[in-house]
Amino acid sequence: MKGKKILYIGFKRQESILIGGGIANMRSLRTLRKYFGEENVVEYFILDEAKGRSLWSYILAVLLFPFNYHNGLTPRKVRDIIELAQSYDYVFLSTSVVGIIAKKLKLSGYQGKVITHYHNVESIYYDAQMPKWLPGRQVVVSCAAHNDEYGCKYSDKIITLSERDSIYLERHYGRKADAIISVSIEDKFRPVDENVMTGQCPKCFFLGSYFKPNNDGVLFFIKNVLPHVKIDFKVVGKGMSKLKQENSCMEAIEVVNDAPDLRPYFEEADFMILPIFAGSGMKVKTCESLMYGKNILGSTESFEGYHVDTDKVGGLCNTAQEYIDRIQYFIQHPVPRFNKYSREFFVRNHSEESTFAVFCSVFE
Repeated sequence: MKGKKILYIGFKRQESILIGGGIANMRSLRTLRKYFGEENVVEYFILDEAKGRSLWSYILAVLLFPFNYHNGLTPRKVRDIIELAQSYDYVFLSTSVVGIIAKKLKLSGYQGKVITHYHNVESIYYDAQMPKWLPGRQVVVSCAAHNDEYGCKYSDKIITLSERDSIYLERHYGRKADAIISVSIEDKFRPVDENVMTGQCPKCFFLGSYFKPNNDGVLFFIKNVLPHVKIDFKVVGKGMSKLKQENSCMEAIEVVNDAPDLRPYFEEADFMILPIFAGSGMKVKTCESLMYGKNILGSTESFEGYHVDTDKVGGLCNTAQEYIDRIQYFIQHPVPRFNKYSREFFVRNHSEESTFAVFCSVFE
């Protein structure tokens, strides 16, 4: 869009390994730069991972949660954003957890357009993420819910990843998405030998970071499925060594912690195992698995927002017995490690090129 300028508000500048939301945010940034031009996109990050945080910043965050300023956002930072925004035609909020910025911008008289991107319904996300026993848990969930509401009420346009989230927002806050733009990522696929078959002891990998729904899914699989199948099972993900330390049932499980490049593990795996049973939005690990042309055994939640034929991609499994049955079937009936259907589905529906036009339509 020639001549227009946009201010991108990110929650955290990340210099380390990107996971989930970080990968999805890069889609937004690359699309904005391509559409508006590199020189017309300016980034403002509420937190800078590289700089770390002081003890006082954590204390201040706790004090501000009841006033709906999420972890690290402060009234001063919001004032800085309002002042900065006057020079921009658009403000793009990369997450609805900072929906209060939309509210403050509009109440200040900002004349530009505010676009809020909902990676999740944040109240659902934090409700699933935070242990029930955690002190102050409800304050954080309430803060997330209020920010979801502010995003709906004060944004000019809102984006969700799935129809499910749009329906939830309309039901609870009276606003459905102006655009539903499913997860898409930069294509990092490189050609592989398509003739390699899955083996009699298939390599079944779980890739995901230390995060409660991921942790619950891994432990479910290890306790209820793994004893009944002969597979080479491996857990790969940021912080997952901590999960192994916390659970004796993982003593014999190979865990790869903080791998700088996940490509070798995707390429090595016969099957991606995605037993996720809670959450919101869409699961980026599913998109990555499709990109690499993997066979996927996953739950309804792991396939949420992906209008994929689960039989062709591998199998829909919501119970331990369903996982056991599907794995036993593939042990007896080997298939190619490279799943052409998964790869083609990704290219058509979840590559950044496939979502570019609908993403840009938000600004027209």
